[in-house]
Amino acid sequence: MAKIGDIDVGEFPLLLAPMEDVSDPPFRALCKEQGADVVYTEFISSEGLIRDAAKSVMKLDIYEKERPVGIQIFGANLDSMLKSVEIVEASGPDIIDINFGCPVKKVVSKGAGAGILKDIDLMVSLTEAMVKHTKLPITVKTRLGWDHDSIKIVEVAERLQDAGAKAIAIHGRTRAQMYKGNADWRPISDVKNNPRMHIPIFGNGDVDTPERAMEMKEQYGLDGAMIGRASIGYPWFFKEVKHYFKTGEHLPPPTIEERVYAARRHLQMAIDWKGEKLGVFETRRHYTNYFKGIPHFKDYRTKMVTSDLPEDVFAAFNEVESAFKGFEFV
Repeated sequence: MAKIGDIDVGEFPLLLAPMEDVSDPPFRALCKEQGADVVYTEFISSEGLIRDAAKSVMKLDIYEKERPVGIQIFGANLDSMLKSVEIVEASGPDIIDINFGCPVKKVVSKGAGAGILKDIDLMVSLTEAMVKHTKLPITVKTRLGWDHDSIKIVEVAERLQDAGAKAIAIHGRTRAQMYKGNADWRPISDVKNNPRMHIPIFGNGDVDTPERAMEMKEQYGLDGAMIGRASIGYPWFFKEVKHYFKTGEHLPPPTIEERVYAARRHLQMAIDWKGEKLGVFETRRHYTNYFKGIPHFKDYRTKMVTSDLPEDVFAAFNEVESAFKGFEFV
């Protein structure tokens, strides 16, 4: 059984990855219902938090039904990170996660996210200071290294553990790779198999089928899988993986009625949480996957992603449900 600090997260937990404009409360709720064991917020700027920026503060919203839930923050300035820990603590999460892996240029250029992979000493000292500043378990999400020539993840993970990190999630790519090529889980396995390591090591990157999740568990021996892109517009992925682990068989894919119901709920919860304009806009990225496999879906998708009015999007959902009633997904 994996434990993050004193939190029992089960045998080979499935974690919803922190994803910008994706892992918000509405989507986290859907994933939790479908079997996600731990969910993480979108990453939050420490500088935004201490400046009381509205968008950053809004991301602190968490709900009891999500637990255990982690709030993820990023930054490279020690004072800002420590102040943000205090702000995050007040929101009552179960876990505080540090983002040392985001490869996006606007984050990296400030020395944060994956940018800190160029300064491992700073990465470790930030972690240690944050561990000492809170009673909540501190976890870390990172990448293999800055580039192929600087992969020292076994040593880095040891140092992060020694600094007090209670779990580490590792994306199997370098920053230089961004999201291209294939994730390499072998170095993550090397971290797990290091006899000095005693905290959970979670794998991330390219877990896009139940078989791949099983491979991460059985072949690479990791403690859990962090699921990112495979869950976007498809919260059922967590349930499907767990069913496969239990039975060795695939669940039938969700029906058109189940997909439309989830999409409706998702949009309505997003509107209720962030308002009509933002709710409609930020839910658009999910529709392709909600309805993946439907023939000639382009016209319906266009209606869903171009309208600013929720009633038009709901009407498009109704059209799809009516037009494809009984359609068999494969």
